[in-house]
Amino acid sequence: MKFNVYITRKIPDEGVKLIKDIAEIRVWEGQLPPPKDVLLKEIKDADGLLALLTDKIDSEVIEAGERLKVISNYAVGYDNIDIGAATQKGVMVTNTPGVLTETTADLAFALMMACARRIVEADKFVRTGRWKTWEPMLLLGRDIYGSTLGLAGAGRIGTAVARRAAGFGMKILYYNQSRNEKIEKELGAELVSFDRLLEQSDFISIHLPLTHETKHLFNKSAFEKMKHGSILINTARGAIVEESALYEALKAGKLAAAGLDVMDPEPPFTDNPLLKLDNVVLAPHIGSASIATRTRMAVMAAENLVAALKGKIPPNLVNRVLIDR
Repeated sequence: MKFNVYITRKIPDEGVKLIKDIAEIRVWEGQLPPPKDVLLKEIKDADGLLALLTDKIDSEVIEAGERLKVISNYAVGYDNIDIGAATQKGVMVTNTPGVLTETTADLAFALMMACARRIVEADKFVRTGRWKTWEPMLLLGRDIYGSTLGLAGAGRIGTAVARRAAGFGMKILYYNQSRNEKIEKELGAELVSFDRLLEQSDFISIHLPLTHETKHLFNKSAFEKMKHGSILINTARGAIVEESALYEALKAGKLAAAGLDVMDPEPPFTDNPLLKLDNVVLAPHIGSASIATRTRMAVMAAENLVAALKGKIPPNLVNRVLIDR
């Protein structure tokens, strides 16, 4: 008899095919996450759940899964899942680490360049017919080459961004919980305090996980310490930045620009004042949105789910305490 698997959104076929070999699949066809009542109903007889970061898998949902063995998250992060509740129930939780490192680093650097050279503003300037002639003072931006990049977080993605920055001759500072000897030896990066990162960086790129300690780490106090005319990039989690304080810093000219692939909440409310600023470049959480990366994520999520259903240890098990007992 085949297993039952519920998938909360359409994912690339390469992943679905792997699951179909051992399970009957039901897929939520909507663009938005399935409502909670639907999730509670569908998970009741599911052996496996393949979820997205936008799906809130809380203790109520987990308890409703009478046969649930595994929750495979189609994401690197897993703050959408109550790991404690899953572990208590003996449900394996998996993720897709590493796969989106280079793709997200590409986007972080793209946002940095777009903000520095005011690409989105320039595009709008041309399209609206305001370009009349070449002007010495038109849309002046910031140089990336030879400037200082501050990394808030120097894990896989932060390190990948640093490699790109080295190609632009940037000085690299990083703030991290632990020393990253590789980034120091290979790229000449320097570990600094958070305050020094703020004070000396021309660009700051955020690559931290969202925790109680990092929520609103970039707040009014942090923005006041940042170098005048600096640029903030966030491809990590929206709640790491206090958006009201960011708006004030941008509006006052303390920061030259910000590039955000993540916001809090997502999507932003239509009255969010950041949407009205020309010096903000926004993207709809597309850090991993390349064909190759999203396909690999689907395959990894499927491989994790299939392994767990077959009674094996998934390649990317989050709550390893289940097998270390």
